[in-house]
Order: sequence, then structure tokens, then C-alpha cells
Amino acid sequence: MSTSLTPREIVAELDKYIIGQQEAKKSVAIALRNRWRRLNAAPDIRDEIMPNNIIMIGPTGVGKTEIARRLAKLANAPFLKVEATKFTEVGYVGRDVDSIIRELTDLAVNMVKAEQKAKVRVRATEMAHERILDILLPTPSGAKENSRSLLPAGFNLFGTEQRPQGEPEEPKSEHKHEEELYGRTREKFKKKLEAGEMDDREVEIEVAANGSSMMQVFSPMGMEEFGMNLQEMLGQGGRKRKKRRMPIREARQFLIDEEAQKLIDMDAVLAEAIEKVEQSGIVFLDEVDKIAARANKGGGADVSREGVQRDLLPIVEGSSVTTKHGVVKTDHILFIASGAFHVSKPSDLIPELQGRFPIRVELHSLTEEDFYQILKQPKNALLKQYEALLATENMKISFTEEAIREIARIATQVNEEVENIGARRLHTILTTLLEDILYDVPDAMNQDDLRVDAERVRVRLEGISQDKDLSQFIL
Repeated sequence: MSTSLTPREIVAELDKYIIGQQEAKKSVAIALRNRWRRLNAAPDIRDEIMPNNIIMIGPTGVGKTEIARRLAKLANAPFLKVEATKFTEVGYVGRDVDSIIRELTDLAVNMVKAEQKAKVRVRATEMAHERILDILLPTPSGAKENSRSLLPAGFNLFGTEQRPQGEPEEPKSEHKHEEELYGRTREKFKKKLEAGEMDDREVEIEVAANGSSMMQVFSPMGMEEFGMNLQEMLGQGGRKRKKRRMPIREARQFLIDEEAQKLIDMDAVLAEAIEKVEQSGIVFLDEVDKIAARANKGGGADVSREGVQRDLLPIVEGSSVTTKHGVVKTDHILFIASGAFHVSKPSDLIPELQGRFPIRVELHSLTEEDFYQILKQPKNALLKQYEALLATENMKISFTEEAIREIARIATQVNEEVENIGARRLHTILTTLLEDILYDVPDAMNQDDLRVDAERVRVRLEGISQDKDLSQFIL
């Protein structure tokens, strides 16, 4: 993990996007910093330091997923968000929990490949340009037929008249002269190519044929790895190439990717990716409360839920999982679980799994003041998003302080009276409030700046928010 942010700096970064929930932010900040601390600890103790997995408890829409999502960007580490409800016990139809590690490893491989491609991009671009020049300007000893469509009739690559058939060859010195002319011509074309002056010209290149859509290997659930490996082997055996005509600007990207792929060492990429997963991987396990058995029930679906917990246990505790890239050890992967726990509670999880999540953090329901801050403060605040959307239509929209307060009040009211879905309620309220504006603005001939005040908010939303039956459908 490359980040070396202090816990205080991590919390400050999270504050830019998430309002409140300081306790949860502190816990994840410490957990993230501990990853860095472990990697910098003495080698003889490093492997003994286990991650302190976290379970976040709180109603929907209060920021659990957003905290994990922002944490992933700060960590610069392989991060996977999965929903616990997607998995079933081994032997049942569904996904097995080992696929979590396989997906995390795939993400790490793609991450490292992207990093390596960025390092060799300059060289790959040069090689791609050379390949394009080979198409545009075949060498004098190459296939001249390919160049005829690019040159005036009766002339060769160098703008001189072609020699009539049967005429004896020029002296050897003439060939050397042609090579010099070819070199100068190629250099001119290269400069035009690098300057983008030839981007609209079409060329014909060979690209990999996408035959995978016609060949899908279906394997029984729980045998995903076998199915992926078989499909990969069959896909490589039948991989073909086809010719396509496209503008140079498009061909350049194809060729850069191909040349970059040749330049990177895939064995080193796989080794680094597995190292990243094992040392700094993070798994966010959402809706973990849905696999908790109810205390007052037994049998049926609860048996399967407990089965998923038992299957998760060795992954969280530390085990070796076979992936198509190699064996991955999960001992030091950080697991962050979350759930609303409306019906069940954390103590309904099997004791062994509870013990693997020693840190429990409760996230609180959002207040009216929280909604007000959410609308205004974050870098990605909803009001800023709508301002950016309408700016594309050359309309400037603004909201008065009273209007923002009124939106926050209505959101709190509806959450209390209908169902508490947290900050997601703001999305539905703003969509309803701005529906007519978003619909009419593209057709408006004369667009003035629009100022949304509290009166407009009340007129548009008051009737809906007071009618509980109507609120359930609209807000």
C-alpha cells in the first residue's frame, strides 16, 4: 500500500465527502494506517500482526458504503465491494465465497497491468507510430502494392516517375539514394503523425477477433474456477485476428495497447498483484446482517445463512485460495462488514465469525442539520451536481439558504413518517422538485438564471410530503 496518510489526514479526506459519522471514520482511518504500520514493522513480527476487521452497524443511507468506497481510493490498494446475499453455502446453487478472493485478485492484476502500461506508454506509443508508418510507407523492398492507393498514379513513394517495365535496374548508388529519400519522407510523416495531422486518414490494421461471445463455458455453481480456466484455454486456442479499417486516431489506441502488452512482463505483474492482495487487499462485505440467523427462528433459509457464515470463516481467519493467477493467502486481507441489523443483531452471527470482527462501529441516523450539510458541504454535493448538469444547457441555477433548509426539513419529515432511507431520500426529493425544470430547459428559447427559493420548494413538495399515501409512491 503506497499511502502513508495519518489517521487525521484520512478523516479529513473522508470529511470532504461524508457528513458526520466521526466514530466510523476514526475506526477505518486507524485500520488503514495500521496496514501501513504493519508493512513497515520489523520482518520478524510483521507476519504475526493480524488485521483488525471492522463491522459497521447502522440504518441504510447513512454513509456505510460511501465510507468504504472513499477508503478504497485513499488506500490505493485492491478493493472489492460484495454483497453477502449473493453467496450460498457450498453444495447449494449460487456463488461460493472463494470467488471473493478470485475477483479481488482479478482486480489487482488489472490494477498492476494498468500501472505497468502507464510506465511503458511512451515506448509503446513510439512502436505504435512505427507500425502505422509501416502501413502508410512500406519500405522500398517491401510490398509496393500496398502503397499505390496512397500515391498519385505513375509515381512511387518519393514522388518520382516509376521506371517502365523491362528497363534495367539503376546502379546500386541509386538504391542508396532511394533509401535516403525514404528515410526523409518517413521522418516527415512521423512528425505529422505525432502532431495529429493525420488522425483522420484511414488505415487497415489487424486486431484480435472477439470470438468469446460465441463460446461461453457454463460450469456448475461452485466450480467457477474450473469454468474460467477451461474457457480461457479454449479462447486462447481459437484466438484469431481480423483486418479492420479505421481512422489513425482510433488505430493508434489499438496498437499502443498491443505494444504495451508486449513490453510488460506478465509473470512480474501476477507476482506483484498477488503480493498486493495478500498484503493490502480490502474486502467490503455489505448486507452481512442478511446472512445472520434470526434468534427466534430455526431451519429453512437460516440453515443456508449459517452455512455462508461457516464458509466465510476460513477466508476471514486466513486460508489459501486457488485462483487462475496463483494461490492467494488471505491472512492479512482487511475485511470491513456492514449491515443495518434491523431484524437481526451482530450477536446473531456465529460466535467464531463475530470474533473475527473485533471492532464494531455504530453509525447514527441522519438529522435535519445533517441533511442541510449534505446538500451544501461535500465536494460531490447533490446541489453541485444539479448545477453542473444544468450548466451544460447554459442555465445557472442557485438555491437560497431557506430553500436548502426547507428541502432538509421535508427529507427528515418523510423519513420519519414513511421509511428511513437516510440520505437517499434527498435524491427522490430533488428529482421531484426539479422535474419540470429538467424537462423544459432544453426547449426554452430565452434562459434566465433560475433561483430556487423556499416558496418554490413548499409549493412543489408540501402537498406530497403531507399526504403519507402519496409520499410512499413519489418521495
